[in-house]
Amino acid sequence: MLIKDHSQLSDEEFEKQFEAFELKPRLFSHEAHLRLAYIHIHKYGREQAEKNMCDQIKGYAESLGVFDKFNKTVTIASVKAMDHFMRRSKTDSFSGLMKEFPRLTTNFKDLLSQHYGFNVFADKQAKREFIEPDLLPF
Repeated sequence: MLIKDHSQLSDEEFEKQFEAFELKPRLFSHEAHLRLAYIHIHKYGREQAEKNMCDQIKGYAESLGVFDKFNKTVTIASVKAMDHFMRRSKTDSFSGLMKEFPRLTTNFKDLLSQHYGFNVFADKQAKREFIEPDLLPF
């Protein structure tokens, strides 16, 4: 069976493939990034999820030969955002969370712009190290 979307994988298989750098790049969309954060927060707690996500996403990008794509600030901010919405959610599933808070997938850049007064996606320092929000704390 040809896997066309990350949602076709169980949480366990998705996490396992990503951690082993075996996940097909076409499956690692923005939503898949959020799902990975969701899985890690549930299993390991927010602080460990931040570390896991940074290590794994950086390693995944490097395994693909992409050395300038990883952004530590965006990665940690996405975990913090997911944790925020998970705590306020009335659902206990990732798909339910995405339906309850669609802006996580449709307007994530705008969501981060409420916290950062600069383009955190392009900032070279933000790529290397986590920068605390300058507008609104998480």
